Order: sequence, then C-alpha cells, then structure tokens
Amino acid sequence: MNLEVRHLKLIQAIAREGSITKAGSHLYLTQSALSHQLRDAEEKLGVALFVRLNKRMILTPAGERLLSSAQAVLSEMKRAEEDIRQIALSREGILRITTECYTCYHWLPSLLKIFNREYPRIEVQIVVGATADPLQALLDGKIDLALISEPPKNSKLVYSPLFQDELVVVTSTDHPLTTRSFVRPEDFAHEHLLVYTSIEETTVFRKVLGPAGVTPRHVSRVQLTEALLEMIRAGVGIGVMAKWAVAPQIEAGAVSAIPLTRKGLRRRWVAAMLKNKAAPAYLLEFVRLLANNSVLVTEQAGKKGTRSSGLQLLNSVDCSKCEVREAG
Repeated sequence: MNLEVRHLKLIQAIAREGSITKAGSHLYLTQSALSHQLRDAEEKLGVALFVRLNKRMILTPAGERLLSSAQAVLSEMKRAEEDIRQIALSREGILRITTECYTCYHWLPSLLKIFNREYPRIEVQIVVGATADPLQALLDGKIDLALISEPPKNSKLVYSPLFQDELVVVTSTDHPLTTRSFVRPEDFAHEHLLVYTSIEETTVFRKVLGPAGVTPRHVSRVQLTEALLEMIRAGVGIGVMAKWAVAPQIEAGAVSAIPLTRKGLRRRWVAAMLKNKAAPAYLLEFVRLLANNSVLVTEQAGKKGTRSSGLQLLNSVDCSKCEVREAG
C-alpha cells in the first residue's frame, strides 16, 4: 500500500477544518509538515486530492473517495484499539471450559448468569466435545479451564479446590437393592449398569469395581441424563450418579438412591488450569465464583441443603480470593 495512517488522518482533518492551518492545530503538526504530507500522498496516488477555492480546501472526486475509505478505516482502527484495551484489562475475551461429568452441564448455566453480570463481554464457550478427556484438551490448548475430580499429578497444571460430592447407586423404586443400607461391589455382577462414558472411564469402575475385580453383567452407554433416568425408572438398569444430580427425582419418589460401599464414595472437584500460562482476571474470577457458589448445585437439586443433596464445600477453598495450588 502507498498510503499510511497519517495520510488518512490528514485527509480527514483537512476535509473537516477546510484548511491545512486549522488541520495542523488538531494534529499538532506545523503547516509545512502537513503540506509536505499532502504532497506525498498526492504523488503516491498520482492525483490531486484537494483544490483551493476562496481560501478553503475542497475535496476533488478522488479526495472524496479517499475520505470515505479513511473514515471507515480510522473508525475500525479505533474500535479495534478499544477492543484490545478491553482484552488487556481482562474485560473482553473468550473463556473455554469443559467438565468431566456430563451432569455438571446442567448447573453451569446458573453460574454463567452470575458471571455474565460482571463480565458481559466475555464469551463463555462450553466445549462438550472435550468431556471425555478434559485434561488432554487443556494441555493441547483447546480449552482454558477443566472441571475435574480426583486430579492426577501433573507438573504442567495448577488446581484450585472447589467442592466435594457423593456418588450413589440410583435404581427404580422397586429394585431389590433398595432394601440394602449400602451397595457392595459384588452386587454389580448381576446388574445392567447404565453409564455416560465407557465403563473403564467411570469413577465407579476405577475406584470400586476394578479394584474388586467385578464386571457388571451388562453395560450400556447413555450420555443424556434424562434418558438415563427414564431407563432407570423403567427398571432397565441401574446407574451411579452424583446425589445432587438426582435429588429432585429422589424427593419426588421417582427413583431410589443407595450409598455405594459402607463408607460411601465421594469425589473432590477442582478447577484445572495450565501452570505456565498467565491466567486473565476473568478466568480467576470464574473459578472464584464457582467455588463460592457451588451451593447453586444443591439449589437446583430440589432447593435442599448441601447435606441432603450430597455436596459440600471444601474447607480449603478461600472464598476471598482464588487460591491456586500446584499439582504434584
């Protein structure tokens, strides 16, 4: 390109003020400097941009065409500068998040409503496709935040503690297991287990069934929570789900929930981020809100307290700031 931004500002200023002298006072340049710039622009284009008429500078047809483009370009540059300034202030950007649990996507919208009030220009993208392996998506730079349980040791990541929830065995109300005070690993050997992902990826297999050497009679993958619950109600199979996620169905008497093992099975949830990446303020604020508002999960699970819905805030969460600790 032959022209520079200074040429566009010059054309705009002369057209607005009607003279080089007045334009110079707005651009903080001498008349001689502006005259030199105008000649430079006209020589580059090979055409006159202004004619003098009664001591006033009037645009030629070529000048009018250039002015039209100059106004559009300068206006867009001003918007771009403001957008970049907002990004630098962490008031504008994109936050890509995912969670390892499909059920968690049901309560994220309530949190986003709170977050959007403070950061209306931050676009939050929920990357459902990374649910199967959120940590790998984080390490690959495909997401900015992963909500996971039982975090592995990884020197490239930092974790912020969030909350703890309880996994329970969910059955139809007339299932034989409802007479038990808790479900043992061997009880799964004769059951049809409904899961969100492959059996090997589930917490119940990694923490309970695998160590006990137990394999369910049949396993079906159902990724939609509503469909999974309907199948359980119909007696097709049983599931292992977060107690808070099925609290409304339990309260309504639609399904039953039995503790898993004598001691119960709990998960500790954390927010995972890349260690060596400078986290913008809005990302840290999202994590803080998540830790402070984890009770939203229980509010959506039947408007009950945290104890009845099986979710508790972790004592290590600092509600006054985002306290991040290194993994491993």
